[in-house]
Amino acid sequence: MASISLGSYDNTKEIPGQRAPLVTGDNDYQSVTDQVCLLAEKPKIPPAYFVALGISLIWLVILKMCIVHLLLNGVGVWGNMSPVFWGWPIVNFVFWVGIGHAGTLISAILFLFRQNWRTGINRAAEAMTIFAVICAGLFPGIHIGRVWFAYFLFPLPNTMLLWPQFRSPLLWDVFAVSTYATVSLLFWYMGMIPDLATFRDRAKSRVRQIVYGVLSLGWTGSARAWSRYEKAYLLLAALATPLVLSVHTIVSFDFAVSQLPGWHTTIFPPYFVAGAIFSGFAMVVTLLVPARKLCGLEDIITLRHLENMCKIILATGTIVGYAYAMEFFIAWYGGNPYEQFAFVNRAFGPYWWAYWTMVSCNVISPQFFWIKWCRTNPIFMVVICIFVNIGMWFERFVITITSLSRDFLPSSWGYFTPTPIDVLMLIGSFGLFFTLFLLFCRFLPVVAMAEVKSIMPDAQHRDPDPKTAEI
Repeated sequence: MASISLGSYDNTKEIPGQRAPLVTGDNDYQSVTDQVCLLAEKPKIPPAYFVALGISLIWLVILKMCIVHLLLNGVGVWGNMSPVFWGWPIVNFVFWVGIGHAGTLISAILFLFRQNWRTGINRAAEAMTIFAVICAGLFPGIHIGRVWFAYFLFPLPNTMLLWPQFRSPLLWDVFAVSTYATVSLLFWYMGMIPDLATFRDRAKSRVRQIVYGVLSLGWTGSARAWSRYEKAYLLLAALATPLVLSVHTIVSFDFAVSQLPGWHTTIFPPYFVAGAIFSGFAMVVTLLVPARKLCGLEDIITLRHLENMCKIILATGTIVGYAYAMEFFIAWYGGNPYEQFAFVNRAFGPYWWAYWTMVSCNVISPQFFWIKWCRTNPIFMVVICIFVNIGMWFERFVITITSLSRDFLPSSWGYFTPTPIDVLMLIGSFGLFFTLFLLFCRFLPVVAMAEVKSIMPDAQHRDPDPKTAEI
């Protein structure tokens, strides 16, 4: 039995009777703080950061120009046509809402189940949730055409006695997504307060001291403050947990409560929730692999964190594949000829290329994660996760477009073709998302320092405990 330093410890190895450390390297409390604060305090930022930020800002400018063009010319600039009145904007909305699910699941549900491995990744995942919901909320707002009448969605007193249709799932979306965004924002901000106080105390400039001082709400770190903080955090976690299941369930009702073949099915709520967790975890991995390198956080966001997320991607990808098969079985077993045609049309109709892209990316590509090397190679897992996100976007495209383009009457069939504005707005939404995430990495704590320190076995001593460092 040879004793080794934790600096060379492979924390993805399963050793019976022994838990692998979640923080590798010879780190103590001070070194963890230094690593997390490094990018925010660096006078010289790595060139790779500015390259990534520059590309994201260019995409963001493209998005703004497309929105202005849309407002000046109307929704005719999109490819939406009869009978496909729901085009890429709704596809993008459902996609981005799904991306926002992993953050709350990592933070709230894994916190309630006392899964300590969440501590290295929960802060970045929570931030990703907020930014994804911002991107999602953009599309319904501009999809209504006359955005200056968006306030009609809310039950405001008016002289015409016009009230929202509360039996419409589109209105349910407004309340579900806004509630989810509010609770997720509070949960994210609440968790950052102790770390913002650390930024405040380490700040050199007066401006940073004032800004972080205001954001940390006068945090002192007293026993009373920690007691109240932990109670509030627990309550917000309990409040956010049902939202993980409810939000995408309600989004699925946009389709499931209709009478359209291919949409009218009870499998949609659990199917959408599993798909949302699937795509959300894939996006977390896609973001954290380069972020941990850029911010120098390899000892805190370790391969074990990434491997655990790959296992969840594998599990939820299998659930999604099962849902695809059950859709065809239900259509056959139900004996409805319209329903049967809708699913045969998806696989072998004019959008066959989109359907098989979806299946290849969502069902086949995650199966590589059965192999340990694939789960522990950062570059390979990013490639697979990018394919997963491509596949999940195509899933929303297939559900929305194929069912609308061929409904009950062949005389009303049509073929949806996106315009350049559709494509540019999708790319631009990624610009908004990546810009917000890069600014978060630059000015806020990427890792929950207080939570990471709480799971370090004996961080005050630089010499590892021989009981936990022997193989």
